[in-house]
Amino acid sequence: MPQLDQVSDCPGCAEPLEEGDLFCGACGADLRTAVPAAGADADRPTLAVNGARLPPADAGADFTLSPAEPPAPDASALLPPPAATPAATPGTVPDPRTVDPLAAATGEPEPLGPRCVACGTGTIDDDGYCEHCGHKQPHARDHMEHELGTVAAASDRGLRHHHNEDFFAIDEPALADGSLATIAVVCDGVSSASRSDEASTAAAEAACSAMRGSVPRGVHIQQAMHDALFAAAEAVSALATEADAEAQRNAPACTIVSAVIAGGLLTVGWVGDSRAYWVPDDRTARSARLTEDDSWAAQMVAAGLMNEPEAYADSRAHAITGWLGADAYDLDPHTASFKPDRAGVVVVCTDGLWNYAESAEEMAAAVPHDARLRPLHSAQHLVGYALDAGGHDNVTVAIVPFPMLPEGAGSA
Repeated sequence: MPQLDQVSDCPGCAEPLEEGDLFCGACGADLRTAVPAAGADADRPTLAVNGARLPPADAGADFTLSPAEPPAPDASALLPPPAATPAATPGTVPDPRTVDPLAAATGEPEPLGPRCVACGTGTIDDDGYCEHCGHKQPHARDHMEHELGTVAAASDRGLRHHHNEDFFAIDEPALADGSLATIAVVCDGVSSASRSDEASTAAAEAACSAMRGSVPRGVHIQQAMHDALFAAAEAVSALATEADAEAQRNAPACTIVSAVIAGGLLTVGWVGDSRAYWVPDDRTARSARLTEDDSWAAQMVAAGLMNEPEAYADSRAHAITGWLGADAYDLDPHTASFKPDRAGVVVVCTDGLWNYAESAEEMAAAVPHDARLRPLHSAQHLVGYALDAGGHDNVTVAIVPFPMLPEGAGSA
């Protein structure tokens, strides 16, 4: 073997060497195995790796393993061991939205939490922004949809508001005779109040829970509705805090409208200006608005001071005179029961929808003809109808078929 001080360049990569080098600092070649080749290339070293002598790069001969020489150490033994990768929990599949391809390749720990909906790689900070691209993440309630066997609802933030202050709740409790009741509650947070999104959530869930408990017990459906509206009012009033008063903020508040179908009877209840409409399958039959607004416009019409078009054209038209909240006065929940003589649907909605289909005839024209068979599709369609018309407000709508279809008979 030649002396190392006679090798000035690495035989593998031609990088200059320093006296005493045992390995090339550039490519890691083992310089202890550098040997001179015979013949025309005798002055050029040949590198043996793992016992195989490699000829110069311009040589045409193949190299062969030389059993006469012990194999050189495996180059991988000179590298640091790779970082351990945590084992996946049996029976689970990693969520691709939370897997960092770079982390998977390098073995670095994966960051926890959801990833950005825009870039797909950044994690989300406490303020809801992507730490990689800065994209603001959508709130979970900006768009909501839910469907049970025979009832469905959808809600959207709209095109002008920063938050969705609407909320809904639907349910299908079983009755003593084995049939199901259908419950749909829709609430609209009062924009001028504090934490109105909390108010609409509390009201919808409290009213639905109350009817889920009372209707199956055989409580008269109209009484159950009346009690549910008071339960919703109490839930919203409980949200008011001393901090609201100290900051001179209006207490959390919302409107509510609900529909329940049980035993062939349709009952609606409301406080405020959210509405319920009856739309029969046979569009030649009469559609109807089932609720009367608690609003300035409705009061003007009821007093005979204006007709309906004049009242609703006034800038004060949507000022509500009834709502749920700690600062509500003379709470007077409204209930009404009906027994339709034909099949159809009840449209339960906030003014984000009915502003664009105010009359019963306009609402019937907007509702798909197969609404009773496809309630979720119809709720989605009506949300889209409102967005296409301008989407100036949050929009929420529930579709309640009458009579109820057997579970699974409809299709979204």
